[in-house]
Amino acid sequence: MSLLTETNTSVEVQNYIDSVFNKVKEKDPNQEEFHQAVYVIFKSIKPVLVKNPHYIHHNILERIVEPERLITFRVPWVDDQGNIQVNRGYRVQFNSAIGPYKGGLRFHPSVNTSIIKFLGFEQIFKNALTGQPIGGGKGGADFDPKGKSDGEIMRFCQSYMMELANHIGPDTDVPAGDIGVGAREIGYMFGQYKKIKRSFEAGVLTGKGLLYGGSLARKEATGYGAIYFVKEMLNDQGQSIAGKNVVISGSGNVSIYAIEKAMELGANVIACSDSGGYIYDPDGINLDTVKQLKEVQRRRISEYALIHPSATYMEGSSGIWSIPCDIALPCATQNELDGKAAKTLVENGVKIVAEGANMPSTADAIALFLESNILFGPAKAVNAGGVAVSALEMGQNSSRMAWTFEEVDKKLQQIMKDIYQNSVQAAEAYHKPGNLISGASIAGFTKVADAMIEQGVI
Repeated sequence: MSLLTETNTSVEVQNYIDSVFNKVKEKDPNQEEFHQAVYVIFKSIKPVLVKNPHYIHHNILERIVEPERLITFRVPWVDDQGNIQVNRGYRVQFNSAIGPYKGGLRFHPSVNTSIIKFLGFEQIFKNALTGQPIGGGKGGADFDPKGKSDGEIMRFCQSYMMELANHIGPDTDVPAGDIGVGAREIGYMFGQYKKIKRSFEAGVLTGKGLLYGGSLARKEATGYGAIYFVKEMLNDQGQSIAGKNVVISGSGNVSIYAIEKAMELGANVIACSDSGGYIYDPDGINLDTVKQLKEVQRRRISEYALIHPSATYMEGSSGIWSIPCDIALPCATQNELDGKAAKTLVENGVKIVAEGANMPSTADAIALFLESNILFGPAKAVNAGGVAVSALEMGQNSSRMAWTFEEVDKKLQQIMKDIYQNSVQAAEAYHKPGNLISGASIAGFTKVADAMIEQGVI
């Protein structure tokens, strides 16, 4: 469908959006997560297309939803019993308009093409929001690290990198960690890449150990960044996070450091979770215990209640949203917070919901939050701190320099402040005041779309 008029009515623009969205669903009918991510962006940027018809002239929507490259591959490895196992690996190189592809690797049994495409599509706009010169990508495998020995994880990572190494590089595609991929996995993959290429290319992966090119504050960046964003949301309301009751789902890297920074700023974090269930501690979560269980011992969060009698453990992680709180931070995984949970949060008086994970709220949950005038921070803005510091790690690698924790943290705080302000301003410019979903999507989209137009049809 081509709309080449100088001005477009809302109906004409909606027809164009519907046409492209229907093509997406027809081409890939079973990719529900990807469809969900595309729908949110399309809905948010409609006012941009009405006001700027040249985006339709250049057919940006149809171009931007199609990955530049989607790679799938076999990953064979040998377990500790000598049995040969086979998993499927992925890498989507979605958009390189403003820089090399950048996005994490997720090792989890739920990983499939739809999950990887949704994550990669979101990454385009998230990365653009950071102000850093990085494009959008994502990858991973349907491998489950839980219950695996270090040797099994090492052999899997080495096999995964045997194929991935053909597609990445410091100026081409720079993966990082995500769910199931931390410093250990990055280390194994970096070692294998170095062996394959016979070259020490520090900038090919981020989230590395400090001994071989990693950045201080990278581990903390996504969680810290989420709290810095919430801080900006509260500042605009003349409020502080100090004294607020906070519920944070998950107990992985993002959650742990969101808890740490929230507590540092005076908040009372009363609950967290893992895939098995959640803990509620009215006295405030003991972060040292959570770190010991999850980072050191790699054990279940249920054991927290055995150490702290004041805490209650409940099976089923979704129940965490039944706990009354001022601020809710879904930091675990996609679609963990549905309409029913959103209704409970609203009824219990939640004031702010900010997405620390990628697309953790369903469409009906988001709609309810907006209808109820709950301050809502979307994932592409709230959890951009991790990839922002990954880009800073790339900069340090390129310059052969290492910045202090304080230097990186100061840059992170400014980046999150800029993301918030740019999202607010974009929302206001397109008559969506206070709607950070629209604002963040518009700010990210226009930057990428303008770069695509300047580079021609490629």
